[in-house]
Amino acid sequence: MRLVLEMAVTHIVGRGPQTLVAIVGVALGVGFSIAMAALMQGTQDNFVAQLVDTVPHVQVVDQKRVPPRQPAQDAFAAVQIAGLRPREDRRGILNPTAALASLKGWLPGRMAPSLKTQGVIRFAGRDVGAAIIGVDPRAEAGVSSLAKDFRMGSFASLAAGGSNIVVGDRMAERLGATLGTNVSVVSGTGLTRPFKIVGLFHTGVTARDESEAYVLLKSAQILSERPNTINEIRLRLDNPDNARLVAARVEALLGTKAVSWQEANESLLEALIIQNVVMYTVVGAIMLVAGFGIFNVISTITHEKARDIAILKSLGFPEGDMRRLFLIEGLTLGFAGSLVGWSLGYALCFALSQVHFEVSSVGREMTRLPLAWSFLHYVIAAAFALLAAGVAGYLPARRAARANPVDIIRGAT
Repeated sequence: MRLVLEMAVTHIVGRGPQTLVAIVGVALGVGFSIAMAALMQGTQDNFVAQLVDTVPHVQVVDQKRVPPRQPAQDAFAAVQIAGLRPREDRRGILNPTAALASLKGWLPGRMAPSLKTQGVIRFAGRDVGAAIIGVDPRAEAGVSSLAKDFRMGSFASLAAGGSNIVVGDRMAERLGATLGTNVSVVSGTGLTRPFKIVGLFHTGVTARDESEAYVLLKSAQILSERPNTINEIRLRLDNPDNARLVAARVEALLGTKAVSWQEANESLLEALIIQNVVMYTVVGAIMLVAGFGIFNVISTITHEKARDIAILKSLGFPEGDMRRLFLIEGLTLGFAGSLVGWSLGYALCFALSQVHFEVSSVGREMTRLPLAWSFLHYVIAAAFALLAAGVAGYLPARRAARANPVDIIRGAT
């Protein structure tokens, strides 16, 4: 075996330029694969982190998961009901005090009740449609990431008076208002009340910064003419991965619909799985292309060393040694290329991490490329490289091992 290793090293070193080209090909494949995997995985992790951080882990709403059965369905053998006009029901979550108390005893996290209604905010002849959300400032700060996104003021500013409101900075720009400005809020029922802007937040999500406004829960109840009512309970769990289990238990307990963050973003999470498949397919394709370079080098060596192979076999070297000889050469090129590729991949990731830019037109601001620094990416890229190198080395090795030494010496091949 030692003699086979020495011969493999001699063959590789003896073809310096071709060996260098093969190593560079593998290194480029490994390096760019690592950088691409880090970028795509970082994008996914950042996306999921934003989901977990910006949306409630579980959202309890005043709806039923399955619509109630209509009395006509019990009275008649009806296949379909047309023109049904359900009775307007604005009562929200039934018995909110008891509902909150039943959750508080076992919930592994924090919760915040709220009342969400639609309205219009007016100032200086400008009207902006908004989602008016009534909250308890202290409870809301414990479940919402919005508390750390204030540029001026805070949730605590709401509690300083009953007619205070906090809005997104983009909404304030559209209104031409600023901190301390008095605006009028018109609810869906037509009730109008004056409010003072005591806080400006900036989440980076354009839809929220332009259309959300927060007031005290009691103020929202007055605006919507729904006293002592809530229509949402937002939960933030100690472990977000348990959101599905908690949502199922809450739904069974309260009888209203509870949606986990995984359920609310199910289609997006499925798209991430498809993205992973695409990513590793591209990585495999890059390594396959690099493998052709190794195949070319090993094939050239076997062709040029045909007479040497014949002599070795005539001296008693078995076919297995011939296969091992060229397989070792292929794996050596793959291993060397992987080591160089690891350095290249790290350098590319570091360079990408230094890129700064802003994109606000897509609805979410970014100032840095999201990268995932994971040793697993290096292992996967090296595994693909060694697999490609092994296959590229085995095919010519198999052909060389089967060659008839007599035919080679006579010049038949």
